[in-house]
Amino acid sequence: MTRRHPLRAATAAPGPLLRISTARFPGGAEVVRLDGTVDYDQRARLHDALDRVLAERPPLMVIDLSHLLFCDSTCLNELLRIRLTAEAAGTALVLADVPAQARRLLDATGADEVFTIRPSVRAALSGSG
Repeated sequence: MTRRHPLRAATAAPGPLLRISTARFPGGAEVVRLDGTVDYDQRARLHDALDRVLAERPPLMVIDLSHLLFCDSTCLNELLRIRLTAEAAGTALVLADVPAQARRLLDATGADEVFTIRPSVRAALSGSG
């Protein structure tokens, strides 16, 4: 019989800060690129950035997740919130280049059924994929 030791709480090192960049494309589409980690500490920044882009009422808002390193339920809740807000504003919302960890979260929660997901920003902008 092996003796089990209780897990000691580990202090997690903070992940890479979230960087948010935006770009406007011909036809008024807005691409929001998320780089780094989205967790509770970054929630307010993500919330504000997405709201600022949507306030411009673009016909299409693409959220580029290609450089997203970590997405937890906080991130998922913000994506679900902005999806509803975009829908009410008449803005199409597309998630692009979703990394494996975020894709597992979307699949496990069923959120993949409510989002339009494209393999790349280019596919999202062209409506293909």
